[in-house]
Amino acid sequence: MKLTIIGVGLIGGSIALKLREKHFADYVYGVDQNEQHLVEAKELGIIDESLSLEKAIQNSDLVILAIPVDSARKLLPAILDLVTDKQTVMDVGSTKAGIVKGVENHKNRSRFVAFHPMWGTENSGPKSAVSDSFSGRAGVICDQEDSAPDALKMARQVAEYLEMNLLYMESESHDIHTAYISHISHITSYALANTVLEKEREEDTIFQLASSGFSSTVRLAKSHPEMWVPIFRQNRENVLDVLNEHITQLRKFKSALEKENYDYLEELIRNANKIRGILR
Repeated sequence: MKLTIIGVGLIGGSIALKLREKHFADYVYGVDQNEQHLVEAKELGIIDESLSLEKAIQNSDLVILAIPVDSARKLLPAILDLVTDKQTVMDVGSTKAGIVKGVENHKNRSRFVAFHPMWGTENSGPKSAVSDSFSGRAGVICDQEDSAPDALKMARQVAEYLEMNLLYMESESHDIHTAYISHISHITSYALANTVLEKEREEDTIFQLASSGFSSTVRLAKSHPEMWVPIFRQNRENVLDVLNEHITQLRKFKSALEKENYDYLEELIRNANKIRGILR
């Protein structure tokens, strides 16, 4: 099976490594605007060869689109223009509704499977790729009814070889849920990092006193804007909805402290502790 990875960075590279390791992909082509990434990906054994987009697609059974969601939305129609009814195209973006809507009337829409592997780190580039990244994580296929049965079968096999737990959702529902589960976490992390950088001007003090709790909370603030601004743009309405609720919750904590209402503060914390029963 010949595979093309468009975007040989963290996600695309990790997928390629795992599919090669499992002998699902016999030969991997890489497509990327960053020539250095292609060089590194070949040196790291992520890809066998770099090709132009057209040649890579022509030679592949499966095409995985692993680039920022704005770019994916623009490029996907052109990719579908090039595929036959024997090929499968998947994306791995963190938003789905906009990408799906952009190809809803395309003649080759059925060759596309909207897929979201729920994993990522603050790192980027081929050197950050890890083959076992997806094991035990959720993998979401959206709008399965719009994909051809053989394309769906291919996507399910990919999820199986990545060792993911497969879920099915409508694309709009997916975007609502990821706004609450994933996207708000990044905004909160960025905001907290900016708060600390604004109030604590001594970098050495931040480094010396930062606890593991603080470090884990702001870890996501290291994530690159090239990836996350497009996600926030495409999922703007859902992110605003969850952000408004988050601000409401912060105001409750602020009010409890201002009024020295520590019983209410304890109530807020105990209510938050309910997450223990969900995330064990």
